Amino acid sequence: MKEKINYQNNMNIAFEHAQIIDVSQMIEENKHPWLNQTLTQVNDSVIRLGIIKGDYHWHKHENEDEFFYVIEGKLFIDLEDRTIELNLNQGATISKNVLHRTRAPKKVVMLMVETKHIIPTGN
Repeated sequence: MKEKINYQNNMNIAFEHAQIIDVSQMIEENKHPWLNQTLTQVNDSVIRLGIIKGDYHWHKHENEDEFFYVIEGKLFIDLEDRTIELNLNQGATISKNVLHRTRAPKKVVMLMVETKHIIPTGN
């Protein structure tokens, strides 16, 4: 049986406008195997930092698109009919209402852009 991952979803906005966001420092200080931290809000969207290792559960977002951008490692995004492989400095948008899951056999660091209303675990 697969080990259950303890997702650390921090939806609070960690940085106000005009504050410096040091992503390298956040990566270095992170102790969680699966961190999702909202960094800042841009209009009605948020920028989130994801530091992950392992498989997320299958889910979808009924009303919101989601953008993933890899800054370290290799991210797999499984869809029902195929898998998207994102390497360093690559990104992809997953359309609303599309069933998906992210996978990271090794540690991945990514940025995500999505609406501030999105529920990371899906709906």
